[in-house]
Amino acid sequence: MNVADGTVKDESTTPALGDSRARVLAVLREGVAPSGVRQVADRTGLHPNTARFHLDALVDAGLAERGREVRGAPGRPRIVYQALPASAAVGPRRYRFLAEILAGVVGGMFPDTQKVATEAGRQWGAYITDRPPPFHRTDAVEATQLLVSTLAELGFQPEVEPATGADIRIGVRNCPFREVAEQHEDVVCSIHLGLMRGAVAEMRAPLAVTELEPFVEPNLCLAHITMTDDEHGTRHSAAAEGT
Repeated sequence: MNVADGTVKDESTTPALGDSRARVLAVLREGVAPSGVRQVADRTGLHPNTARFHLDALVDAGLAERGREVRGAPGRPRIVYQALPASAAVGPRRYRFLAEILAGVVGGMFPDTQKVATEAGRQWGAYITDRPPPFHRTDAVEATQLLVSTLAELGFQPEVEPATGADIRIGVRNCPFREVAEQHEDVVCSIHLGLMRGAVAEMRAPLAVTELEPFVEPNLCLAHITMTDDEHGTRHSAAAEGT
C-alpha cells in the first residue's frame, strides 16, 4: 500500500484472481452471449451461490458487467453477466482501503465486534455452501473435504493437519485478506471463523468449528474442529462454538 501521495493504492492495478474466479472469468470471455449464474455454475462445477459470489466480485473489480437479459417472453428477465474488454478494467483499485474502512466501522460501532463479525461470516458461509438433500448423512470425512474445497474456492490454501485425538485441524494459508486482518484481526478472523461454522452447519455435519487461531505463523492460521455428539450434526454444542 502506498500513501506517499496522500492516497491509498493497492500495489497492483490488476486484481489477483484465485483459480475459481479465473475459471468464471474464462467462461464469460469464451461466451458469445451474456451468461446467467446457472450457466456459469454448470460450466465451472461451482455451486450457483459460489458462482454468483465470484461473478459479483468480477463486476466489482471492473472485469465484468451485470445486466438483464433482453427477451420477448413474459416474466421477469434473468440477471446475466459478460466480460468487459481488458481496456475497460485499467485503473487503480482501492478495495483494500475500503475493506480497512469497513472493518474499522464494524470494530468501532459494535460493543461485541467478534460476535457481530462471526454471525455475518456464518450467514455467508451457509449461503455459499451446497445443502445436502433430505436424509443425507454428511459424515465427518466428507464434511471436512467439502470445507477444505470451500476455503480453496475463496482463495485460501487449506490443508488438513495430522489429527490430534478427536480434534480435526485445518491449516489455513494465503489469507486473501491478510493485510486487513493484521490490522483488524477481531473483525476479519471472526468472519472467517463464522464462514466455517456456517458452512459446516449447512452441511448438517457432525462437526463443530470451535476455534480459529490467527497467525500461529506469519502466513498460517489454524482452525480447530471437533466431533459433536449428534451423528446428524443438527445439535451443536453452544459451549464448543463459544455462543
